[in-house]
Amino acid sequence: MKVTNPLGVHARPAAMLVQTAAKFKSEIWLSKDGNEVNGKSMLGVMTLAAEMGSTVIIKADGPDEDKAIEALARVFEIRFGEA
Repeated sequence: MKVTNPLGVHARPAAMLVQTAAKFKSEIWLSKDGNEVNGKSMLGVMTLAAEMGSTVIIKADGPDEDKAIEALARVFEIRFGEA
């Protein structure tokens, strides 16, 4: 997913991603530039340093993986609720 909000994935968007990921049983990973982190870890998501224009890859493995990917993609699509 492309990060399109001007401030990138700072603390509030990272919290949105982690809260969304936590709703699913599947294991979830986010990666940027070869750095893969646990999508349910606030610290992990913050370490991606995903600035505007960067691409974050969402992966999931488990019983609800498709729904998890869709939900996380939606968070990116709504630009983390920021204008």
